[in-house]
Amino acid sequence: MTADDATLSRLMALAQGGDRVAYRALLGECRNWLQRFFARRLPPASIDDVVQDTLLSLHAKRASYDPERPFLPWLAAIARYRWVDHLRQVYRAAEVGLDETAITDEQDAPAIAARIGLDGLLRTLPAKQAEAIRLVKIDGLSIAEASAISGQSQPLVKVNIHRGLKRLAKHIEQD
Repeated sequence: MTADDATLSRLMALAQGGDRVAYRALLGECRNWLQRFFARRLPPASIDDVVQDTLLSLHAKRASYDPERPFLPWLAAIARYRWVDHLRQVYRAAEVGLDETAITDEQDAPAIAARIGLDGLLRTLPAKQAEAIRLVKIDGLSIAEASAISGQSQPLVKVNIHRGLKRLAKHIEQD
């Protein structure tokens, strides 16, 4: 069981004063809390690295902590920044753009995961089918607008949407 916020605040205040035992205890409690925090947000293989990065950030920012304020929101803010940085690194490496403004708090995580999954599914389609689906079904454009943007005829946009959705359904059923 993780220590409560008051205990963590007290440990941090002692650590800021140079108490090594309190600092070691604080880092252990923070490690436990962070592992649970990231377990809901990251694949298991990434958790330890992001926990360590977050603990390093905590160490670097420990002087900025105000013992009069709650500790867990301060730690959660650092953890969110490390989580976002990790997502940026992963998706830059995969050459997938990640809208930095999309990640504002924990409530955005399901939307981010859905968008990443959707982008992955669309990459399995031929480019014209993916483009037609993205323009009409995701961006909400009309068939005529999608036709003008994509350079496909209106009937071809409709056919590409139909074939693309059919292919996506088949792909999902196989998984």
